[in-house]
Amino acid sequence: MDLKLSQCFIAVDDHDKALAFYRDVLGLEVRGDVAFEGMRWVTVGSPLQPDVQIVLEPPAASPDISPADKQAMAELLAKGVLRGVIFSTADCDALYERVRASGADVLQEPMDQPYGVRDCAFRDPAGNLLRFTERPDA
Repeated sequence: MDLKLSQCFIAVDDHDKALAFYRDVLGLEVRGDVAFEGMRWVTVGSPLQPDVQIVLEPPAASPDISPADKQAMAELLAKGVLRGVIFSTADCDALYERVRASGADVLQEPMDQPYGVRDCAFRDPAGNLLRFTERPDA
């Protein structure tokens, strides 16, 4: 079976803040910026993975979702309980210093994990959990 990841979605409540983080701090390239029916989707990705896109979308962007569910999603995002993305990097410590210096919310300083990676964790401006892992052979 020929199966590869193409896109993943991260809910954001402010696209301009998200762009400042994902583009300016993490160095991802902007691949699209689309407005539709009062909403906005921004697509970013790593230059090292041209076929994988991360879509920064409004919380509960589905047109079929109820107002109560939209409110619940916005509250969960604000609490920081929605899942995010795990990135890999060749230098966890350097990446940590760069992201920390940007003022991002630090959840975990770089540390060696018992399952074989060195990693650190932050929250993006919307509160999503982002982990950055370095494999020992990197």
